[in-house]
Amino acid sequence: MNLDKDLFQVDGFEISFNEKSKRIINVKVNDEIIEKLIFPFHKFDITALEYKPFTRFTIAKNLDDLTSGKLSRLINSIVKDRETGCFIIGQKNKNSKINENFLVKLSTALAHLIGIPNYDSMSNKYYARFNVKDEDNSDSYLRKPYTNMDLHTDGTYVEETTDWLLMTKLEEKNVEGGETYLLHLDDWEHLDDLSEDPVGKLKFIWGSPKSKNVDYKVEHPIFTNDSKGRPEISYIDQFPEPQNMKQGNFLQRLSDSLEESKNQIITKLPVGFSVITNNHFWLHGRKAFKQNNSLSRELLRIRGHFNI
Repeated sequence: MNLDKDLFQVDGFEISFNEKSKRIINVKVNDEIIEKLIFPFHKFDITALEYKPFTRFTIAKNLDDLTSGKLSRLINSIVKDRETGCFIIGQKNKNSKINENFLVKLSTALAHLIGIPNYDSMSNKYYARFNVKDEDNSDSYLRKPYTNMDLHTDGTYVEETTDWLLMTKLEEKNVEGGETYLLHLDDWEHLDDLSEDPVGKLKFIWGSPKSKNVDYKVEHPIFTNDSKGRPEISYIDQFPEPQNMKQGNFLQRLSDSLEESKNQIITKLPVGFSVITNNHFWLHGRKAFKQNNSLSRELLRIRGHFNI
């Protein structure tokens, strides 16, 4: 573990290792921090945040100033550390003052302490909100409740670099199942076999369905290496367009081995909590929900790149 233990001492926050994996850090926000955020968060409504990008940095600074800059140092150290690269953050106690608008603002603040959000073409904003309900006619797995959304990374079909991903659960009703599952690349049993296969280093064509609002295709390999030579992955099962048998068979092997991994971490993200991952070496997915005509779940997503 490369994290300095002194980073775990942040006033107003309780920081610990996740019970299912020491690669994931739990960050609990105490009531005193929530109370101190009410006034600065109230200054800007959601429209202001959407129309005036500088206001997003203002609320990020408001949050970080409550910890004398320690929170930003902590979460950046986590997300950029290959040994961890993931944290889950949420309130320690239920608080009636935490509503959906508050969660959008808190997510915005956290994102801007880590980097710069990418434009989300699906929503035409710096973030996207999407519902999963009983009936769905969409063209991707994102909103299909009764099918697994298999392990993947984000940003495979866009030109922008996607270094990190934040997902916040805004609302959930009549839900059983739908757990988040995660896999750290270094814990995947077939990493060496597949990351060293020459096919995985070739450029694949990546498209996207109409709902993504992206009118171009990109080309990139599935596996690359970071500055230290460690493998990184950019992959989702729905969007590659294999051009030959070798590519098609490689994708099948990749998909099967990821979904069969015994080292997946399965967790239930509570309402009001966010999970933030390094998008280069963490994959994420969602288990299928149990059928319910009144099913409703809403997530917020922000994905972006690190500060220069």
